[in-house]
Amino acid sequence: MDSQTQSKRTAPRAATSRSVGARPEGVRLSVGFILARRFTLCAFANFVDVLRLAADDGDRSRPILCNWTVLTDTMDLVTSSCGITVQPRERLGDPARFDYIVVVGGLMDELPGLSATYTQYLHQAAAAGVPLVGVCSGAFMLHQAGLMDGYRCCVSWFHHAEFLSQFEGLNPVSDQIFVVDGDRLTCSGGASSAHLAAYLVDRHVGRAQASKSLHIMIIDEALQPEKPQPGISMDFKTRDPIVLRALLLMQQNIDTPMSVAEISRRMGHSKRQLERHFRLALETSPQAAFLSIRLSLAHHLIETSEKSIAQIALDCGFCDSSHLSRMFRRRYGCTPVVVRQQRENAAA
Repeated sequence: MDSQTQSKRTAPRAATSRSVGARPEGVRLSVGFILARRFTLCAFANFVDVLRLAADDGDRSRPILCNWTVLTDTMDLVTSSCGITVQPRERLGDPARFDYIVVVGGLMDELPGLSATYTQYLHQAAAAGVPLVGVCSGAFMLHQAGLMDGYRCCVSWFHHAEFLSQFEGLNPVSDQIFVVDGDRLTCSGGASSAHLAAYLVDRHVGRAQASKSLHIMIIDEALQPEKPQPGISMDFKTRDPIVLRALLLMQQNIDTPMSVAEISRRMGHSKRQLERHFRLALETSPQAAFLSIRLSLAHHLIETSEKSIAQIALDCGFCDSSHLSRMFRRRYGCTPVVVRQQRENAAA
């Protein structure tokens, strides 16, 4: 990939780089939303509120600098995962009147496919050069529609395993809060929706408006895409973004441990640089941290699950139960069998 092509794949096009449909004078950012059945209300509300607060002076909510609308093919109410309904405002129409089309997804267990009408509309938008945004599982829905092939895709660390098992053809990224890959933008939902919306406001309206929106929403500052996602609870506490991203990669690969060299390569850093960050932030090495994460999970599974110790060993990236037992004894002063017996005795 040459440098010119690469530059096109690292930022969405500005609104002035293509012909957009008619819009009210003064509007700098126009967004159309498509809501999936059982969509995540929090992800949608965070995104919209950033636009709303950036669009006007104070908190008056007039769509002056930004406008937004919920699009539909039927005008039926759309029910969120928490049961609250939203009434779409417009039928699909011409996608070129928007700077972005945002698909807000919902529950993974009930992930619906987009209707043929929505799929056709999104393909029309892509052909017109309108960037597509997938929020929460909306990124999965864009993939189902054939619109994410070859693109990196932000996936929640919580759904990383489901993504790998259900979707092929994409490179899932679960150690960033959102991903901008050319004219595809994705985030995992929740608070990251606000940060992705603020990124767009900053780009099209201004940094002051983006900061104002987040401050009113009691979010301290805008986070860049590379900011790590918060992950599951770990013994390690640090604010070093490089260390946090590495720890998340370790969590996501517990059953097939990656070498420090591979983690460094995946993150775009040198092995020496990663080791230096771990030493300064945690006073340990990446290798020791990875082993600690695996042993902590093994201890948790031995105490709380009915899995055999042999299966736990494999799930936590150890060669066999003997290997786990040796490492476990060094860390906890006893074997997994003893911990399991103590649990059973306490329950008797």
